[in-house]
Amino acid sequence: MTDRLEQQFAFLNEADKLKSVLRATTLVDGSRRENSGEHSWHLALYALILADQADPAVDITRVIKMLLLHDLVEIDVGDVPIHSANGQAHGSTSVQQAESEAADRIFGLLPPDQGPALRALWAEFEASETPDAIFAKSLDRVQPVMANLMSGGGTWIEYNVTADQLQTRVGAKIARGAPRLWAWVKAKTAPFFA
Repeated sequence: MTDRLEQQFAFLNEADKLKSVLRATTLVDGSRRENSGEHSWHLALYALILADQADPAVDITRVIKMLLLHDLVEIDVGDVPIHSANGQAHGSTSVQQAESEAADRIFGLLPPDQGPALRALWAEFEASETPDAIFAKSLDRVQPVMANLMSGGGTWIEYNVTADQLQTRVGAKIARGAPRLWAWVKAKTAPFFA
């Protein structure tokens, strides 16, 4: 029991480091950059509140778990903003490899009956092929859009984002898992790209 608790708290203490990883996205009031711990919590809340936007086959409990875990790898890799000048690196092989190694290390802190299952849930989110992961990825893409809308353009202005970039990098992923949500959000973004 003691060894198990040591492993579980080693993981939980490591996860606390996510609060120190600053993201490009600001809080909705634009006052400061959000950290990845705040982002993960906010996304879990998005899943809870926007569950009615998901396909009926989606298990919201699994989505919430994915969203709580999805950015833990940023403890090692940091945030790679999708719209930055280095935005191409977001899905690059080198970033994916670094994130996979971080996932091995971080989830490896947990006991053997917990770590592999959570590591697999993280990998499912990254692959974005199951209904749960597709919806989770949609929410991961929509939350920064809402922050930018509420903060007067936020990182869209900072990174000179075009309507086409927003559609291809973000909108397509939101529409894949939550088409009604993207239709609503896209209409809200139109004035920023007129």
